[in-house]
Amino acid sequence: MLRQLATLAFLAASGLAFTSSFVPGWAADPCADHIPQPKPQNASRDIVGQDLDTIMDRGFMTFAVYEENPPYSWEEAGQAKGVDVEIARLIAGDFGVEARIKFVAAGENLEADLRNNIWKGPLISGSVSNVMMRVPYNSAFTCRVEQVVFTGQYADERIAIAYREAVYPDGGPTVPYFRYDSVAVENDSISDFYLSSFAGGQMSRNIRRLPTAAEAMNALAAGEVMAVMGPLAQLEHGLSDGLAVHLPPLPGFAVSRWTLGVGVHFAYRPLSYSVDDAVFAALSDGRIEAIYASYGLTHGAPER
Repeated sequence: MLRQLATLAFLAASGLAFTSSFVPGWAADPCADHIPQPKPQNASRDIVGQDLDTIMDRGFMTFAVYEENPPYSWEEAGQAKGVDVEIARLIAGDFGVEARIKFVAAGENLEADLRNNIWKGPLISGSVSNVMMRVPYNSAFTCRVEQVVFTGQYADERIAIAYREAVYPDGGPTVPYFRYDSVAVENDSISDFYLSSFAGGQMSRNIRRLPTAAEAMNALAAGEVMAVMGPLAQLEHGLSDGLAVHLPPLPGFAVSRWTLGVGVHFAYRPLSYSVDDAVFAALSDGRIEAIYASYGLTHGAPER
């Protein structure tokens, strides 16, 4: 749930809301009204080993990934799994070093996650990582967190709807169906907030809120609800016989799709450039798409 709240906070902080408003004319400078922050001096307690030369010399690179976040990153029988884990290994392999995966808990928002895992470190114990995976990218947000370089865009995130084919034999439901039909969502997720506010809350009585998207998909498979709304990859990961997923129009939801990349400490730009080069090469030759396919997921090409 905290991961979903962090993403929601990111979208709100970036000026992205559940609206389809459009201002004609030239694109505005997203950083025009931003006042630069003081640059932190020696902020991290564990800054040793962050530069590219040291990484190459010691033979490993550290990656922060969210814990218990399938299909992106999770641990099973002591083994790290998930598309973000595999992409981290791909990046490290391009450097010729080992990928060391660090599972981290989601903080109250994305800025806290970046502070704890990239440029400052947690308050009590632990250390920063060389790279943080699954960082949403938005040009306005990058102005606010100057201590981080946002790079390596490797995929996009899309909101989708999974459904029971027997219930909807003519195709998947659209949002207005949920005025009458039941739909499950992860509690306090973007999908939860969207559906709860849609059409003045007309579908609130039909929303079933569950702790995770995986539990929502289990409820769908058991016939307890008629549909599930959430990130496409999470819905695809939970598909079973008789279930399908589609990407319908989402009226009034301007941010149903956003770009994902990585975060690197601002002081180590050569590292960030090299990480981006590795990601670009893997996108170009299809290796990242193949990682998604190996988990039964659809890879959305990122905006770069």
